[in-house]
Amino acid sequence: MVFLVACTMHIMIDLLPKLEKRAAGPDTGNGGCQCAHIPSEEVGSWGKQRIRSAVEPGWPDKHTLRILQDFSNEPNSNLTSHSLEKITAIGERLEAFKRMKQFAGAADNQKTLIGDAIVQGLSPLTHPFLLFITHRHNEANAEDDEYPPTGDVTADSYPNWLRFHIGINRYELYSRHNSVLDALLKDLVTQRITSVAMKSGGTQLKLIMTFQNYGQALFKPMKQTREQETPPDFFYFSDFERHNAEIAAFHLDRILDFRRVPPVAGRLVNMTREIRDVTRDKKLWRTFFISPANNVCFYGECSYYCSTEHALCGRPDQIQGSLAAFLPDLALAKRKTWRNPWRRSYHKRKKAEWEVDPDYCDEVKQTPPYDRGSRLLDIMDMTIFDFLMGNMDRHHYETFEKFGNDTFIIHLDNGRGFGKHSHDELSILVPLSQCCRVRRSTHLRLQLLAKEEYQLSHLMEESLVRDRLHPVLIQPHLEAMDRRLRLVLQVLAVCVEKEGYSNVVEAYFLLNTDVLLL
Repeated sequence: MVFLVACTMHIMIDLLPKLEKRAAGPDTGNGGCQCAHIPSEEVGSWGKQRIRSAVEPGWPDKHTLRILQDFSNEPNSNLTSHSLEKITAIGERLEAFKRMKQFAGAADNQKTLIGDAIVQGLSPLTHPFLLFITHRHNEANAEDDEYPPTGDVTADSYPNWLRFHIGINRYELYSRHNSVLDALLKDLVTQRITSVAMKSGGTQLKLIMTFQNYGQALFKPMKQTREQETPPDFFYFSDFERHNAEIAAFHLDRILDFRRVPPVAGRLVNMTREIRDVTRDKKLWRTFFISPANNVCFYGECSYYCSTEHALCGRPDQIQGSLAAFLPDLALAKRKTWRNPWRRSYHKRKKAEWEVDPDYCDEVKQTPPYDRGSRLLDIMDMTIFDFLMGNMDRHHYETFEKFGNDTFIIHLDNGRGFGKHSHDELSILVPLSQCCRVRRSTHLRLQLLAKEEYQLSHLMEESLVRDRLHPVLIQPHLEAMDRRLRLVLQVLAVCVEKEGYSNVVEAYFLLNTDVLLL
């Protein structure tokens, strides 16, 4: 009886609120609807709140600045470890936005914040050649704006990472004489690190570092000494990712006049003060320990080499690493990921189709986007770039979606280069020998770098001296690049002899969306 009475009371308690709502139906104006709220109105108000957060200081959005940044080879690569706190306290965000006022102007307290400037001053999809354009607010249309700005911010007042993003265009990541580049490289080395998190995805540990000026970079810690070579029994897909390879790849890309590698600089990082003490990634923090040699070590979480046996240890808490500047976030500048036609099998026993079919390039030439435009020539540029480094790990590549197929390939993720100076992996050159095509400007540049007065190894050595972690490459790696350059020219010479100069060496000029072949 007690049990039945208790059940009856629970049922009455559950039904009482519903009966009250039904009884109050005629007075609410909702026609007796028992709904507690209208979903469509809630969604609409949420959308307005998101818009308001981008322009009103009282509703700061933590992604207002970082929305322009991403460095990756996967669509979800800007996600950090799942253990990272996803939501920042409102008070912290308000304090962060107060600090951002230093970029807004010297004396005017009403100047627009950087986050507002991004919303109001950048137009991602309004120019055929530029990724972004900056514009000043039009006062004539101020009355039509729901949230008019309180001031103007010029492009010169932007932090260097944002100025780098603004300079990206259809043809290159940065211009040949871009003054922002040196300033950005200096920022990568000197800016105070405010937060650190593990980057999700990938086989080896990489860290996303955020700086005081809200820029971000991808940190690859030192795993090998300069003198160590990749063991001969290692497969290419299980090789270490080297921090000095990322640095050297950026300088090689500039010397080849490609300008398709995001800026990279070497930095000596204090593991205690600049990683452990500033991270909110609990999974990363828990992997720190003190080694028997009294050095600070950590190993993080990843697919390969993230264990106590493969821990990254400082001396005693200092560690070298490469810092690669982030590209604009996918939300503002979408990138398309393409499978490399000459992708390796990534299998211990199987071979890829191009490794067994000598006429494989004929099929590629008939397949979009390689059947027109300069994409096939870009693949040849990337092939030469990888061969000079000895990089066998080029499974995908990316382009900016806005520019369609008539744009350059971004050379990302070069950490597996410069692993063996005593061996030249000729299979990397197969695309060039099968297709027998090369851009004329690339061919002329290679011929120039083969001359004694402009020798590639000398130019690389002079360029790398400016990096904080000099020497970045040992002498055998520099000499290996000269040797490999001669091999590239030999392959092209055979192609020219077989097919004729005009059929091998081509020049393309991009005009709007048309490609003219000369």
